[in-house]
Amino acid sequence: MNKQRRKSLNGIIEQLELLRGELEELKDEEQEYYDNMPEGIQSSEKGERAEQAVSSLDDAFDNLDSAIDSINEAIEQ
Repeated sequence: MNKQRRKSLNGIIEQLELLRGELEELKDEEQEYYDNMPEGIQSSEKGERAEQAVSSLDDAFDNLDSAIDSINEAIEQ
């Protein structure tokens, strides 16, 4: 891989890391929202939706980590 493509990929990694940070903040906010719900509401449909949103955001966060790892592997080739 040439220097220019490595530079471009490093720029993409930087952007993904920024997005990962924003995503983590939103996931943490949703988790806090869920955690602060009364127990009765946590087990309601509203609580279940919030819990599922946290799980989906966590999956998205993990996928961004995997994407960053994959790009780093490509750069090292």
